[in-house]
Amino acid sequence: MFHTRYPIPDTSFKNIFDQYNWDDTLSDILSKTEQDVQRALNTSNRSIEDFKALISPAAKPYLEQMAQLSYQITKKRFGNTIQMYAPMYLSNECQNICTYCGFSMTNKIPRRTLTDEEILREVSFLKSKGYDHILLVTGEANRTVGVDYINNAIRLIRSKFANITIEVQPMDQVDYELLIDSGLYAVLVYQETYHKEEYKKHHPKGRKSNFDYRLETPDRLGRAGIHKIGLGALFGLEDWRADSFFTALHLQYLQKTYWKTKYSISFPRLRPHSGGLEPKVEMTDSDLVQLICAFRLLDEDVELSMSTRESETFRENIVNLGITSISAESKTNPGGYAVEPQSLEQFEISDERSTEEVVTMLKSKGLEVVWKDWAHNWQ
Repeated sequence: MFHTRYPIPDTSFKNIFDQYNWDDTLSDILSKTEQDVQRALNTSNRSIEDFKALISPAAKPYLEQMAQLSYQITKKRFGNTIQMYAPMYLSNECQNICTYCGFSMTNKIPRRTLTDEEILREVSFLKSKGYDHILLVTGEANRTVGVDYINNAIRLIRSKFANITIEVQPMDQVDYELLIDSGLYAVLVYQETYHKEEYKKHHPKGRKSNFDYRLETPDRLGRAGIHKIGLGALFGLEDWRADSFFTALHLQYLQKTYWKTKYSISFPRLRPHSGGLEPKVEMTDSDLVQLICAFRLLDEDVELSMSTRESETFRENIVNLGITSISAESKTNPGGYAVEPQSLEQFEISDERSTEEVVTMLKSKGLEVVWKDWAHNWQ
């Protein structure tokens, strides 16, 4: 049963977002003290101000304590389980210019969009691996992979998966309602960066250049009654601490406004691709561990996801510190599993182990693999 659709509220996240200044926010985070961190660690009902302290430089000496608390909370809330999912790229066609993406329309690469038969071949491979939760990904090209194409793909495979998630171009509310009725379960929509001026530099052309439309996409999803919304920022475009604060602020607004919907957070770091962009601000492994723990300490229920962008070693060390879902054997090119494995990827993955190898690793960490989506299991 799908969630009840919400009436259009009098406000949106944009109204809250516009009350904040990026530089002031970052300055406030950087000025947090040891006392602020201790206060955040010693309370059970943490606020957004506590989150600022936990992602601040002042929290670095407390990383071990944060990790221990994060581990305890995760075990209490999710037990010794972790969910696995697989991305499936349907198309690399795109009408946007994005400085950090291999699919950007300025990159001279072969373009392809999977046919129904090719989609089913890719699905057959993933089902043979055990996956029951699939993430459908496309470039943002309304003329070729618009609502009708996505709707057809969902209807084509909906009997084969317990959960279907998409990561495609932002849509209008009526489009999301159509896709939900066809079997769509969740949508991932990353703001990339909440720094409005930097956002414009990285998205100079295409529908994605509309910062406000993208910012309000989760509102449209919430009103449409989606089961789950995934948020995140692409770390490397701007300062990760400020972007993470605005992600957390966005999350808390959505949880209060669309309270029947479940939420997840992802942590993508800029990875190499064709015509690649070097990170403006480096996010170290230690920084990412700190951020994952901070999100778990802020919110015991939010799902935290880790992709194959990260290395084998990092993923092995983080799976018990707050992460609830993980991908494996991912291909970031259309047809990459069975149809055309050698086509150009959107970005390079780091952990290239097979699904079986990752499952073995997770079991060695005392974790039981869940193949369906968490939120699905709660209902």
